Amino acid sequence: MSAKVFIDGEVGTTGLQIRDRLVNREDITLISLPEDRRKDAAARADAFAQADVAILCLPDDASREAAVICETLPTRLIDASTAHRINPNWVYGFPELAAGQRAAIAGAKLVSNPGCYSTCAIALLRPLTDAGLISSDADLSIFGISGYTGGGKAMIAEYEKGETTGNFIYATPQHHKHMPEVMHYGKVAKSPIFVPSVGQYAQGMIVQIPLHTSRAVELHAALTAHYAGSQFVNVRPLDQAQARENPQAFNTTNQLELAVLGDAADGRVVLSAILDNLGKGASGAAVQNLNIMLGLDDAAGL
Repeated sequence: MSAKVFIDGEVGTTGLQIRDRLVNREDITLISLPEDRRKDAAARADAFAQADVAILCLPDDASREAAVICETLPTRLIDASTAHRINPNWVYGFPELAAGQRAAIAGAKLVSNPGCYSTCAIALLRPLTDAGLISSDADLSIFGISGYTGGGKAMIAEYEKGETTGNFIYATPQHHKHMPEVMHYGKVAKSPIFVPSVGQYAQGMIVQIPLHTSRAVELHAALTAHYAGSQFVNVRPLDQAQARENPQAFNTTNQLELAVLGDAADGRVVLSAILDNLGKGASGAAVQNLNIMLGLDDAAGL
């Protein structure tokens, strides 16, 4: 028997990508609303009531409103917005975060899908803070570049119409919406300096964290041990660490690759993470979480 899934906000960038991954699956039945009823409160409430799982691809406030609508329903939720990512009543949807996280997602009614930059940063930080190789009060800087699809439909339109060109840095006031979850799940007490940027290409992301340390071998060992056996997260061998970094290397996949770069002998190391911002950084992660919640293979549809 197929599971019924409603994507609330299916015409947005993330929603469309999720739909593409689910539409041809025999184990999923999609509930969809006609265009003229997508913002109709009664129609949405009925769709929620029919669904086994609803995926919220909405702005934060709309996601909070949808969660309230579903409070009295048995419908399980995956929220792709920022609204609930550090809410203790919601399970964080990064199955590889720590021991027991996948099981928590499997049994959860409420799952908050991680952000793309957050997935990269937390994937690097959490194993190392847990191992004591990065202190919780460390002064950290995080640098990243994403394809313009990370900016949503408006930015995609600007680039595809040629209204915006080139690369640019943003969020310089240091109030980026992903930092609360990076700190919370990365187990760091001091807010990192975060310098994100947008590249003149559609999708793909790289995030890097520089460290003054000579413990590259220990860092690599901790990351390797943490993700041993992972289906979607791999750690590049140290002897391949100086390969060219390509933010588009894992486009159209749900893969996340981590690496330890730099010159450990000189005390300068760079932690690096690469994923598809529309894959493991958003829609692919949501589908993986959906699979886990339904007791299916993590990789179904991915």
